[in-house]
Amino acid sequence: MDAAAAEQSKSEQRTGLLNGIAAYGMWGLVPLFWPLLKPAGAGEILAHRMAWSLVVVGIALLVVRRWAWAGELIRQPRKLGLVTVAAGVITINWGVYIWAVNSGHVVEASLGYFINPLVTIAMGVLLLGERLRPVQWTAVAVGLAAVLVLAFGYGQPPWISLCLAFSFATYGLAKKKVGLSGLESLAAETAIQFLPALGFIVWLGVRGDATFGAEGLGQASLLAATGLVTAIPLVCFGAAAIRVPLATLGMLQYLAPVFQFLLGILYFHEAMPPERWAGFGLVWLALSLLTWDAVRTARVNAARLAAARGASAEGAVAPVAGRETEPMTPAAGREESAV
Repeated sequence: MDAAAAEQSKSEQRTGLLNGIAAYGMWGLVPLFWPLLKPAGAGEILAHRMAWSLVVVGIALLVVRRWAWAGELIRQPRKLGLVTVAAGVITINWGVYIWAVNSGHVVEASLGYFINPLVTIAMGVLLLGERLRPVQWTAVAVGLAAVLVLAFGYGQPPWISLCLAFSFATYGLAKKKVGLSGLESLAAETAIQFLPALGFIVWLGVRGDATFGAEGLGQASLLAATGLVTAIPLVCFGAAAIRVPLATLGMLQYLAPVFQFLLGILYFHEAMPPERWAGFGLVWLALSLLTWDAVRTARVNAARLAAARGASAEGAVAPVAGRETEPMTPAAGREESAV
Protein backbone atom coordinates (compact mmCIF):
# COMPACT_ATOMS: atom_id res chain seq x y z
CA MET A 1 0.00 0.00 0.00
CA ASP A 2 2.87 2.33 0.89
CA ALA A 3 4.63 1.51 -2.39
CA ALA A 4 1.43 2.19 -4.33
CA ALA A 5 0.96 5.50 -2.52
CA ALA A 6 4.57 6.48 -3.24
CA GLU A 7 4.15 5.63 -6.92
CA GLN A 8 0.92 7.63 -7.03
CA SER A 9 2.71 10.59 -5.45
CA LYS A 10 5.51 10.39 -8.04
CA SER A 11 2.95 10.23 -10.83
CA GLU A 12 1.16 13.28 -9.45
CA GLN A 13 4.44 15.20 -9.26
CA ARG A 14 5.34 14.26 -12.84
CA THR A 15 1.92 15.45 -13.98
CA GLY A 16 2.33 18.67 -12.04
CA LEU A 17 5.80 19.25 -13.45
CA LEU A 18 4.55 18.79 -17.02
CA ASN A 19 1.67 21.19 -16.34
CA GLY A 20 4.07 23.74 -14.89
CA ILE A 21 6.40 23.50 -17.87
CA ALA A 22 3.40 23.83 -20.20
CA ALA A 23 2.08 26.91 -18.36
CA TYR A 24 5.36 28.80 -18.26
CA GLY A 25 6.23 27.64 -21.77
CA MET A 26 2.99 29.09 -23.14
CA TRP A 27 3.56 32.34 -21.25
CA GLY A 28 7.08 32.43 -22.67
CA LEU A 29 5.93 31.89 -26.26
CA VAL A 30 2.98 34.30 -26.18
CA PRO A 31 5.04 37.10 -27.86
CA LEU A 32 4.56 35.10 -31.06
CA PHE A 33 0.79 35.49 -30.76
CA TRP A 34 0.20 39.22 -30.25
CA PRO A 35 1.70 40.35 -33.61
CA LEU A 36 -0.80 38.06 -35.37
CA LEU A 37 -3.61 40.36 -34.22
CA LYS A 38 -2.40 43.38 -36.17
CA PRO A 39 -3.67 45.77 -37.45
CA ALA A 40 -5.55 45.85 -34.13
CA GLY A 41 -3.85 48.20 -31.69
CA ALA A 42 -2.81 47.32 -28.16
CA GLY A 43 -5.94 48.90 -26.69
CA GLU A 44 -8.31 46.86 -28.85
CA ILE A 45 -6.37 43.64 -28.23
CA LEU A 46 -6.43 44.30 -24.49
CA ALA A 47 -10.19 44.94 -24.50
CA HIS A 48 -10.88 41.72 -26.40
CA ARG A 49 -8.56 39.80 -24.07
CA MET A 50 -10.51 41.00 -21.02
CA ALA A 51 -13.93 40.37 -22.57
CA TRP A 52 -13.22 36.92 -24.05
CA SER A 53 -11.38 35.78 -20.92
CA LEU A 54 -14.60 36.22 -18.96
CA VAL A 55 -16.46 34.14 -21.55
CA VAL A 56 -13.90 31.32 -21.31
CA VAL A 57 -13.70 31.20 -17.50
CA GLY A 58 -17.49 31.51 -17.30
CA ILE A 59 -17.86 28.37 -19.41
CA ALA A 60 -15.23 26.62 -17.27
CA LEU A 61 -17.09 27.51 -14.08
CA LEU A 62 -20.34 26.22 -15.58
CA VAL A 63 -18.62 22.90 -16.27
CA VAL A 64 -17.14 22.51 -12.77
CA ARG A 65 -20.19 24.11 -11.12
CA ARG A 66 -18.28 26.35 -8.73
CA TRP A 67 -20.31 29.47 -7.96
CA ALA A 68 -20.58 29.63 -4.17
CA TRP A 69 -17.44 31.78 -3.91
CA ALA A 70 -19.09 34.60 -5.91
CA GLY A 71 -21.78 35.24 -3.30
CA GLU A 72 -19.23 35.12 -0.50
CA LEU A 73 -17.00 37.61 -2.34
CA ILE A 74 -19.83 40.11 -2.87
CA ARG A 75 -20.59 40.03 0.86
CA GLN A 76 -16.98 40.94 1.73
CA PRO A 77 -16.28 44.54 0.62
CA ARG A 78 -12.60 44.37 1.60
CA LYS A 79 -11.95 41.32 -0.57
CA LEU A 80 -13.99 42.80 -3.39
CA GLY A 81 -11.86 45.94 -3.17
CA LEU A 82 -8.68 43.87 -3.38
CA VAL A 83 -10.04 42.02 -6.43
CA THR A 84 -10.74 45.42 -8.02
CA VAL A 85 -7.15 46.48 -7.32
CA ALA A 86 -5.91 43.20 -8.81
CA ALA A 87 -8.09 43.74 -11.90
CA GLY A 88 -6.73 47.27 -12.30
CA VAL A 89 -3.03 46.39 -12.05
CA ILE A 90 -3.30 43.29 -14.25
CA THR A 91 -5.04 45.47 -16.87
CA ILE A 92 -2.00 47.76 -16.80
CA ASN A 93 0.31 44.74 -16.96
CA TRP A 94 -1.48 43.15 -19.91
CA GLY A 95 -1.76 46.43 -21.80
CA VAL A 96 1.89 47.39 -21.39
CA TYR A 97 3.04 43.89 -22.32
CA ILE A 98 0.95 43.72 -25.49
CA TRP A 99 2.12 47.19 -26.53
CA ALA A 100 5.76 46.33 -25.76
CA VAL A 101 5.72 43.14 -27.84
CA ASN A 102 3.99 44.74 -30.83
CA SER A 103 6.30 47.76 -30.62
CA GLY A 104 9.54 45.78 -30.73
CA HIS A 105 10.43 45.71 -27.01
CA VAL A 106 10.26 41.97 -26.30
CA VAL A 107 13.67 41.87 -24.59
CA GLU A 108 12.80 44.77 -22.30
CA ALA A 109 9.47 43.10 -21.51
CA SER A 110 11.27 39.88 -20.56
CA LEU A 111 13.46 41.90 -18.19
CA GLY A 112 10.33 42.96 -16.32
CA TYR A 113 9.56 39.35 -15.44
CA PHE A 114 13.18 38.62 -14.59
CA ILE A 115 13.25 41.41 -11.99
CA ASN A 116 9.71 40.70 -10.74
CA PRO A 117 10.92 38.34 -7.94
CA LEU A 118 13.27 41.08 -6.70
CA VAL A 119 10.46 43.64 -6.70
CA THR A 120 8.20 41.18 -4.90
CA ILE A 121 10.82 40.71 -2.18
CA ALA A 122 11.28 44.47 -1.83
CA MET A 123 7.52 44.98 -1.52
CA GLY A 124 7.39 42.27 1.13
CA VAL A 125 9.92 44.21 3.21
CA LEU A 126 8.35 47.63 2.68
CA LEU A 127 4.66 46.71 2.91
CA LEU A 128 4.51 43.50 4.94
CA GLY A 129 7.45 44.03 7.28
CA GLU A 130 9.16 40.82 6.16
CA ARG A 131 12.77 40.23 7.14
CA LEU A 132 15.38 39.28 4.59
CA ARG A 133 18.37 37.01 4.96
CA PRO A 134 21.78 38.51 4.01
CA VAL A 135 21.84 36.73 0.64
CA GLN A 136 18.41 38.15 -0.21
CA TRP A 137 19.60 41.67 0.65
CA THR A 138 22.60 41.10 -1.61
CA ALA A 139 20.35 39.94 -4.45
CA VAL A 140 18.12 43.02 -4.13
CA ALA A 141 21.20 45.29 -4.15
CA VAL A 142 22.56 43.57 -7.27
CA GLY A 143 19.13 43.95 -8.91
CA LEU A 144 19.13 47.68 -8.16
CA ALA A 145 22.60 47.96 -9.67
CA ALA A 146 21.30 46.21 -12.78
CA VAL A 147 18.49 48.75 -13.16
CA LEU A 148 21.02 51.60 -12.83
CA VAL A 149 23.28 50.04 -15.47
CA LEU A 150 20.35 49.60 -17.85
CA ALA A 151 19.18 53.15 -17.18
CA PHE A 152 22.62 54.40 -18.11
CA GLY A 153 22.60 52.30 -21.27
CA TYR A 154 19.09 53.37 -22.33
CA GLY A 155 19.62 56.99 -21.34
CA GLN A 156 16.51 56.62 -19.16
CA PRO A 157 15.13 54.05 -16.70
CA PRO A 158 13.78 50.85 -18.32
CA TRP A 159 10.18 51.99 -17.84
CA ILE A 160 8.58 49.05 -19.61
CA SER A 161 10.42 46.54 -17.43
CA LEU A 162 9.74 48.46 -14.22
CA CYS A 163 6.06 48.90 -15.05
CA LEU A 164 5.63 45.19 -15.78
CA ALA A 165 7.56 44.14 -12.67
CA PHE A 166 5.78 46.47 -10.24
CA SER A 167 2.30 45.88 -11.68
CA PHE A 168 2.72 42.10 -11.55
CA ALA A 169 4.19 42.22 -8.03
CA THR A 170 1.24 44.34 -6.88
CA TYR A 171 -1.11 41.90 -8.58
CA GLY A 172 0.49 39.00 -6.73
CA LEU A 173 0.25 40.84 -3.42
CA ALA A 174 -3.46 41.57 -3.94
CA LYS A 175 -4.19 37.97 -4.94
CA LYS A 176 -2.36 36.70 -1.87
CA LYS A 177 -4.63 38.78 0.34
CA VAL A 178 -7.80 37.68 -1.48
CA GLY A 179 -7.06 33.96 -1.32
CA LEU A 180 -9.12 32.81 -4.33
CA SER A 181 -8.02 29.99 -6.62
CA GLY A 182 -6.64 30.82 -10.06
CA LEU A 183 -9.82 30.18 -12.05
CA GLU A 184 -12.11 31.92 -9.57
CA SER A 185 -9.75 34.87 -9.22
CA LEU A 186 -9.55 35.33 -12.99
CA ALA A 187 -13.35 35.12 -13.21
CA ALA A 188 -13.77 37.85 -10.58
CA GLU A 189 -11.13 40.08 -12.16
CA THR A 190 -12.45 39.75 -15.71
CA ALA A 191 -16.01 40.34 -14.46
CA ILE A 192 -14.80 43.72 -13.20
CA GLN A 193 -12.95 44.36 -16.46
CA PHE A 194 -15.77 43.23 -18.73
CA LEU A 195 -18.01 46.30 -18.94
CA PRO A 196 -15.17 48.81 -19.51
CA ALA A 197 -13.70 46.44 -22.11
CA LEU A 198 -17.03 45.98 -23.87
CA GLY A 199 -17.65 49.73 -23.78
CA PHE A 200 -14.27 50.38 -25.41
CA ILE A 201 -14.95 47.78 -28.12
CA VAL A 202 -18.34 49.35 -28.88
CA TRP A 203 -16.80 52.84 -28.92
CA LEU A 204 -14.18 51.69 -31.44
CA GLY A 205 -16.95 50.21 -33.58
CA VAL A 206 -18.99 53.42 -33.52
CA ARG A 207 -15.93 55.41 -34.56
CA GLY A 208 -15.19 52.95 -37.36
CA ASP A 209 -11.77 52.10 -35.88
CA ALA A 210 -12.54 48.52 -34.82
CA THR A 211 -10.71 45.76 -36.68
CA PHE A 212 -12.89 42.97 -35.24
CA GLY A 213 -14.94 41.74 -38.19
CA ALA A 214 -13.45 44.31 -40.56
CA GLU A 215 -10.27 42.31 -41.23
CA GLY A 216 -11.90 38.99 -41.99
CA LEU A 217 -12.97 35.94 -40.03
CA GLY A 218 -9.40 34.84 -39.32
CA GLN A 219 -8.42 37.99 -37.47
CA ALA A 220 -11.75 38.06 -35.60
CA SER A 221 -11.19 34.45 -34.52
CA LEU A 222 -7.71 35.29 -33.27
CA LEU A 223 -9.06 38.21 -31.22
CA ALA A 224 -11.66 35.87 -29.70
CA ALA A 225 -8.88 33.35 -28.98
CA THR A 226 -7.23 35.82 -26.59
CA GLY A 227 -9.55 34.39 -23.94
CA LEU A 228 -8.09 30.92 -24.47
CA VAL A 229 -4.54 32.29 -24.55
CA THR A 230 -5.21 33.82 -21.14
CA ALA A 231 -7.09 30.94 -19.51
CA ILE A 232 -5.29 27.78 -20.69
CA PRO A 233 -1.87 28.58 -19.15
CA LEU A 234 -3.62 29.56 -15.93
CA VAL A 235 -5.43 26.21 -15.78
CA CYS A 236 -2.12 24.38 -16.33
CA PHE A 237 -0.48 26.51 -13.66
CA GLY A 238 -3.27 25.71 -11.22
CA ALA A 239 -2.81 21.98 -11.90
CA ALA A 240 0.92 22.34 -11.24
CA ALA A 241 0.57 24.44 -8.10
CA ILE A 242 -1.27 21.71 -6.20
CA ARG A 243 1.08 18.90 -7.25
CA VAL A 244 4.67 20.18 -7.11
CA PRO A 245 6.63 21.83 -4.29
CA LEU A 246 6.75 25.61 -4.21
CA ALA A 247 10.54 25.51 -4.66
CA THR A 248 10.10 23.66 -7.97
CA LEU A 249 7.39 26.06 -9.06
CA GLY A 250 9.67 28.95 -8.20
CA MET A 251 12.38 27.53 -10.44
CA LEU A 252 9.96 27.00 -13.30
CA GLN A 253 8.85 30.65 -13.24
CA TYR A 254 12.09 31.66 -14.97
CA LEU A 255 11.16 29.65 -18.07
CA ALA A 256 8.77 32.34 -19.32
CA PRO A 257 11.20 35.31 -19.35
CA VAL A 258 13.99 33.06 -20.69
CA PHE A 259 11.81 32.09 -23.67
CA GLN A 260 10.77 35.73 -24.14
CA PHE A 261 14.39 36.88 -24.01
CA LEU A 262 15.48 34.28 -26.58
CA LEU A 263 12.57 35.17 -28.86
CA GLY A 264 13.49 38.86 -28.64
CA ILE A 265 17.06 38.17 -29.75
CA LEU A 266 16.73 35.21 -32.11
CA TYR A 267 13.30 35.75 -33.68
CA PHE A 268 12.58 39.47 -33.42
CA HIS A 269 16.28 40.37 -33.83
CA GLU A 270 16.32 43.08 -31.17
CA ALA A 271 19.63 44.78 -30.44
CA MET A 272 21.71 43.76 -27.41
CA PRO A 273 24.45 46.37 -26.89
CA PRO A 274 27.12 45.69 -24.22
CA GLU A 275 25.40 47.75 -21.51
CA ARG A 276 22.20 45.73 -21.95
CA TRP A 277 24.14 42.49 -21.62
CA ALA A 278 25.77 43.89 -18.48
CA GLY A 279 22.41 44.79 -16.98
CA PHE A 280 20.89 41.40 -17.77
CA GLY A 281 24.01 39.70 -16.39
CA LEU A 282 23.56 41.47 -13.06
CA VAL A 283 19.88 40.50 -12.97
CA TRP A 284 20.74 36.85 -13.63
CA LEU A 285 23.38 37.01 -10.88
CA ALA A 286 20.76 38.35 -8.45
CA LEU A 287 18.31 35.59 -9.43
CA SER A 288 21.05 32.96 -9.05
CA LEU A 289 21.69 34.19 -5.51
CA LEU A 290 17.97 34.05 -4.71
CA THR A 291 17.64 30.54 -6.13
CA TRP A 292 20.69 29.25 -4.25
CA ASP A 293 19.47 30.78 -1.01
CA ALA A 294 15.96 29.35 -1.49
CA VAL A 295 17.28 25.83 -2.20
CA ARG A 296 19.71 25.97 0.74
CA THR A 297 17.01 27.22 3.12
CA ALA A 298 14.55 24.57 1.93
CA ARG A 299 17.11 21.80 2.58
CA VAL A 300 17.93 23.12 6.05
CA ASN A 301 14.24 23.38 6.95
CA ALA A 302 13.56 19.89 5.61
CA ALA A 303 16.43 18.47 7.66
CA ARG A 304 15.19 20.19 10.81
CA LEU A 305 11.65 18.94 10.22
CA ALA A 306 12.88 15.37 9.68
CA ALA A 307 14.95 15.56 12.87
CA ALA A 308 12.01 16.88 14.84
CA ARG A 309 9.73 14.13 13.51
CA GLY A 310 12.34 11.50 14.32
CA ALA A 311 12.70 12.80 17.87
CA SER A 312 8.92 12.84 18.32
CA ALA A 313 8.62 9.28 17.03
CA GLU A 314 11.31 8.07 19.42
CA GLY A 315 9.58 9.78 22.33
CA ALA A 316 6.28 8.12 21.43
CA VAL A 317 7.75 4.65 20.92
CA ALA A 318 10.02 4.58 23.99
CA PRO A 319 7.33 3.95 26.66
CA VAL A 320 5.76 1.23 24.52
CA ALA A 321 9.10 -0.57 24.31
CA GLY A 322 9.16 -0.83 28.08
CA ARG A 323 12.18 1.40 28.74
CA GLU A 324 12.15 3.39 31.95
CA THR A 325 11.88 6.98 30.88
CA GLU A 326 10.50 10.11 32.37
CA PRO A 327 7.51 11.76 30.71
CA MET A 328 8.47 14.47 28.21
CA THR A 329 7.89 17.87 29.73
CA PRO A 330 6.42 20.75 27.71
CA ALA A 331 9.79 22.50 27.85
CA ALA A 332 11.56 19.46 26.44
CA GLY A 333 9.03 19.21 23.66
CA ARG A 334 9.64 22.80 22.67
CA GLU A 335 13.40 22.31 22.67
CA GLU A 336 13.24 19.26 20.42
CA SER A 337 10.77 20.81 18.00
CA ALA A 338 13.12 23.76 17.57
CA VAL A 339 16.01 21.59 16.40
